[in-house]
Amino acid sequence: QLEVEVTDMSGKTIDGPVRLDISVIDQNDNRPMFKEGPYVGHVMEASPTGTTVMRMTAFDADDSSTDNALLRYNILKQTPTKPSPNMFYIDPEKGDIVTVVSPVLLDRETMETPKYELVIEAKDMGGLDVGLTGTATATILIDDKNDHPPEFTKKEFQATVKEGVTGVIVNLTVGDRDDPTTGAWKAVYTIINGNPGQSFEIHTNPQTNEGMLSVVKPLDYEISAFHTLLIKVENEDPLIPDIAYGPSSTATVQITVEDVNEGPVFHPNPMTVTKQENIPIGSVVLTVNATDPDTLQHQTIRYSVYKDPAGWLEINPTNGTIGTTAILDRESPYVQNNIYTALFLAIDSGNPPATGTGTLHITLEDVNDNVPSLYPTLAKVCDDAKDLRVVVLGASDKDLHPNTDPFKFELSKQSGPEKLWRITKLNNTHAQVILLQNLKKANYNIPISVTDSGKPPLTNNTELKLQVCSCKKSKMDCSATDALHISMTLILLSLFSIFCKSFP
Repeated sequence: QLEVEVTDMSGKTIDGPVRLDISVIDQNDNRPMFKEGPYVGHVMEASPTGTTVMRMTAFDADDSSTDNALLRYNILKQTPTKPSPNMFYIDPEKGDIVTVVSPVLLDRETMETPKYELVIEAKDMGGLDVGLTGTATATILIDDKNDHPPEFTKKEFQATVKEGVTGVIVNLTVGDRDDPTTGAWKAVYTIINGNPGQSFEIHTNPQTNEGMLSVVKPLDYEISAFHTLLIKVENEDPLIPDIAYGPSSTATVQITVEDVNEGPVFHPNPMTVTKQENIPIGSVVLTVNATDPDTLQHQTIRYSVYKDPAGWLEINPTNGTIGTTAILDRESPYVQNNIYTALFLAIDSGNPPATGTGTLHITLEDVNDNVPSLYPTLAKVCDDAKDLRVVVLGASDKDLHPNTDPFKFELSKQSGPEKLWRITKLNNTHAQVILLQNLKKANYNIPISVTDSGKPPLTNNTELKLQVCSCKKSKMDCSATDALHISMTLILLSLFSIFCKSFP
């Protein structure tokens, strides 16, 4: 919009101003452009004719109210050209690409490639020859349907496995024409017959799609030397409705079990027996029983000692009778919680021979075979002590009840007209030695006997060494004590007492 006026040489307005409108008429000087690429579309195989795949949209900068921006679309080229050079059609006005071939031809498995490239042209001026053009490439991918069931490459597979062994025994191969990247190709295997004991499992190898058949519970040749499994294969995705799994989706696996020389087995294992400790050497502990699982080989079994920590036992190599070669001792460090454990071998006559191991637990019953011990055996006291309670004595016994406490504490008879000490029981396991008067500085041996409650009881005669020391300024000096202060009469009385108990 302009304003125009006429003036003379002096600048005086002669006419105007008046408005002048100038209209700029569009010229077709812009080509159509595809700005939203790349263009990728997907269509499912076997889709009906006329299925829309994708829409192509171009932009023209010219006046949209004129034919300069009136676009028409066209397919210039299709790659590849099979199975038909005209697989697709594009709506000239909307730019929608649709399928034009029959569903039978839109079969992913029969195509050279599931990818098609279309060169799309957009022309302005309503598609007239004088129009300007722009092009773009549309990539169309044919997506897979699960229209092909997996099929075994053969009807019967063979496998051989040794008894007692686990692991993969055979790989089952299948073919599937569907897309390997989809669930329409991935296989799922199932054992549908021949596996009542759940000895076998089958899993899919994700790289090869093969079925890996494994033994998960060891097989026994003597129970069954042959196994026949019926296995089916399916896809992760369901088949399309008009496709079904056929006979080729099942196969049999014939498995042969090879015999292996197995070691003998002890019955029961572990073996348990209860015996008193201190039973005579040569006593029979137990006769073990081992059998050979290889019942078809008729082998003999011999026995031997494998681990006998204390060296107490022997075994008859022929009949398996276990006897003692030493005294069994419940208090031995080799006995834990009253149980002695030994291991034995049963060896068959195979080539090479096989070995089985049996465990024997001997529970040892206690016998009163340990005298009680006394502690402490040394005590010190000041020669001017006011408290004449010298020491508290304790007793312990390696045996078990009732062969231990309550203990009986006694003093041997004291010589001379005056008694120097006495012993007082505190409880079942402790007693107290008390001086009856202050003693002069010397070393004294106090004979004490302690007796357990076993039947018959056992007695331990022990001497308590008593040091009477000089004490000054809270310091005890025992370095200069006199010679041992005990009379010969006391010694003779003690010996006489021991003699009488030994020979009643």
